[in-house]
Amino acid sequence: MNAADGNRSEGGGGAGYGSASHRCDVILLEPGEGRRYELGPLTGVFKADEAETEAAYSVSEWILEIGLKGVGGHSHTANDEVFYMLEDVPEFLVGDCWRRCTPGTFLRIPAGVGHDFRNPGETTAKLLNLFIPGGFERNMPEICAWFVAQEPV
Repeated sequence: MNAADGNRSEGGGGAGYGSASHRCDVILLEPGEGRRYELGPLTGVFKADEAETEAAYSVSEWILEIGLKGVGGHSHTANDEVFYMLEDVPEFLVGDCWRRCTPGTFLRIPAGVGHDFRNPGETTAKLLNLFIPGGFERNMPEICAWFVAQEPV
């Protein structure tokens, strides 16, 4: 697991390093930058989280390697999730139905709705995730430990 910070531009001024401390601070990250969590066949790159958005939301990019079988069906009691497909065609379980999601597909999953995602495709899939309200990143140490304990894909 690596949770390195990317560059932030704070208070509308010049480029800074570290985390923005106010919701109005500018965050500018180049492709691939952010706090990165390696989870075997899954990588999360956090672009903004509750500390930077006053807990309003968190934004992350998820990279799903070929053959990712899923993260396990789950739901969030008090948080909506929004996904936007960037590359390849991952599949999402929403309720009881798996759905293929091509690039450009938008998916909102309301709080309390069970879901999962996987990559049965032949190339790496990427998606953008908004977690509303923020705070998902607090779960990353526990999620990383869970992935380490799993059998290899």
